[in-house]
Amino acid sequence: MKRFILSLITLTMLFSVPVNAYAQDGNAEELDFSKSSILMCADTGDVIYEKNAYEHVSPASVTKIMSILLVLEAINDGKIALTDEVPAGSNAVAMGGSQIWLEVGETMTVDELLKAVVVASANDACAALGEYISGSLPSFITEMNQRAQELGLENTNFENCTGLDDSAVNHYSCAYDLAVIAKEVLKYDLVYNYTTIWLDYLRGGETELNNTNKLVNTYNGITGLKTGTTSKAGFCVCATAKRDDMNLIAVVLGADTSESRFQTAANLLDYGFANYKLYVPDIDEEQITDVKVINGTEKSIKPTYDMFDKILIKKGSGDIEYTYSVAQSVNAPVKVNDQLGEIKLISEGRELKTIKLYSGKEVPKIKFGYIFKKIINYI
Repeated sequence: MKRFILSLITLTMLFSVPVNAYAQDGNAEELDFSKSSILMCADTGDVIYEKNAYEHVSPASVTKIMSILLVLEAINDGKIALTDEVPAGSNAVAMGGSQIWLEVGETMTVDELLKAVVVASANDACAALGEYISGSLPSFITEMNQRAQELGLENTNFENCTGLDDSAVNHYSCAYDLAVIAKEVLKYDLVYNYTTIWLDYLRGGETELNNTNKLVNTYNGITGLKTGTTSKAGFCVCATAKRDDMNLIAVVLGADTSESRFQTAANLLDYGFANYKLYVPDIDEEQITDVKVINGTEKSIKPTYDMFDKILIKKGSGDIEYTYSVAQSVNAPVKVNDQLGEIKLISEGRELKTIKLYSGKEVPKIKFGYIFKKIINYI
């Protein structure tokens, strides 16, 4: 009987979002039913589409992607391990909202708590992990904000690790910042062990975990990531998906209904997959000639460039042409990162990408002491 009921619940949730309604093409703005949103390529960081993407809004439990990032980084750095036993304190137990009903002194592994956060958006599990990593919740929240600053996020401030906003005064983020955080999260393969779980259990089967992200069972290529809902924030989701080796992130904030947030996320992801693809640049190294350094301690310098494994281009782009522009000479001193030229990728008269050529080292200007030392060495 229990299995029948669980199967019935699963089927109901499976069809709660109309799969066939997701648009495959068209104008992305017409498919967006949110207050603010963004579609980003996780592989390159390129923004494909945005709507009020820098507007300060309450992110609800999408906040937890920063909490998840800090947990993943702590595991990666060896600070904590998945098998560590974490005791629940009174602060974690008092979180309220979505939870797994931890009791004071109850212990669960990092693995179990992280699963509860990602799959069921458990506030008590999130707080317990935060306290375990940083010693206290205030310290963990400080680390969340420090990490946001390190990522260059200018429109984010966290007051808690859960996204509960009923008493929050200055807790906000924006679609762009949340997409950047999600991009960092996706660098850790471990997260996929949790984000694609549909149904699981804790406490030997006594506590059921059902994924709050209904796209997990309805969207082709879905890989995660996090939902959020409060009366202040509306219905939110950060949805990630992968097709043809391309990873996309759709952040949808402030939708009016749960269905419309998933609909919008799926529409945006469909738009990205239908209209864009990844391309591997083919750089001709022979075109990158040495640059003469006038009055430098070295006669010339070889320009370098950032290696782009892939770049994002629009589907249907014609043949890609490369134009190389390299300086013939520069005056010393030359500093690291000084521009020495550029490579432009052009298709049908439209610039697809500009790759900067720059100095990878310093070349000081010749001084009398340098010349004197050369003369002595020569003699």
